[in-house]
Amino acid sequence: MLTMRERHDNPKTLLEAVKFFADYENCRKFMIEARWPDGVVRCPLCDSDHVIYMERTRRWKCYGKHTRAQFTLKVGTIFADSPIPLEKWLPTLWLLVNCKNGISSYEVGRNLGVTQKTAWFMLHRLRLAMQTGSIMRLQGEVEVDETFIGGKARNMHAEKRRTRITGTGGKDKAVVMGFLQRGGKVCAEVIGTRKKRELQAEVRKHVAAGSALYSDALQSYDGLEAEYAHKVIDHAVIYVDGLVHTSGLENFWSLLKRGLKGTYVSVEPFHLFRYLDEQSFRYNERKDEEGDFGRFQTAFSQIIGKRLTYDQLRGVTN
Repeated sequence: MLTMRERHDNPKTLLEAVKFFADYENCRKFMIEARWPDGVVRCPLCDSDHVIYMERTRRWKCYGKHTRAQFTLKVGTIFADSPIPLEKWLPTLWLLVNCKNGISSYEVGRNLGVTQKTAWFMLHRLRLAMQTGSIMRLQGEVEVDETFIGGKARNMHAEKRRTRITGTGGKDKAVVMGFLQRGGKVCAEVIGTRKKRELQAEVRKHVAAGSALYSDALQSYDGLEAEYAHKVIDHAVIYVDGLVHTSGLENFWSLLKRGLKGTYVSVEPFHLFRYLDEQSFRYNERKDEEGDFGRFQTAFSQIIGKRLTYDQLRGVTN
């Protein structure tokens, strides 16, 4: 049986994707292949293959001895318990992984005919599928840098500026640290401070010892020479000195902030890591040989075994 990447009828453009996934049977085939690569549908509760498909209700019935006899394709995925049909979920995932600057919940809501609140929840669930969770450490030539994320005082209303801006520079802004393996992957995460202990702990967590490490002249990086081939570029003097620069990460920060300021406009610090996962995924998969479909298929393959409820998204605990 051909895999998704091997078939010749896969959509290549957004228009083709919308038409393709408007057919539930195409959605069903994609979901079955992602969940059960051997083509044998199994009960997500007892793993029994003694199931039958009920076409009218689009459900399977399991004959195992348990109370939840029926299940759908969404059970055990990021789509679980959602009334939104797969015919809407999958084109939305296509948009999110392929729009360079992201896509706003207002636009998704208008295009799908759902509320902005529903679209916002959908997008955050899809971002969970774009989260790799890899613990592989970067190696070779690695750039490290940090940036501040937060609104500019000149763009705020006077009342809001008085409550949110209480200092200069990076005060009252979120600190994001990034690592870029040249010719490889980028990863970014929110950190508490730019103090030496925290920054160097993050470097050791994400970068393999012995790698060539390039950073700016921030003093918090001093002392890494014993573990890394650490080279520093002083941006007050020059931005590039041969191989010594952080231009790759500067490019990534530019893409990230273009999406945050131009598309999403207002991002709560509590949710910032989700947008970092989204932008990191698109950056890391930008050279996929299959183009738009390849990025979609990679994200689609990561929908299994993940769950995000609305209470979790809002930080509500029982």
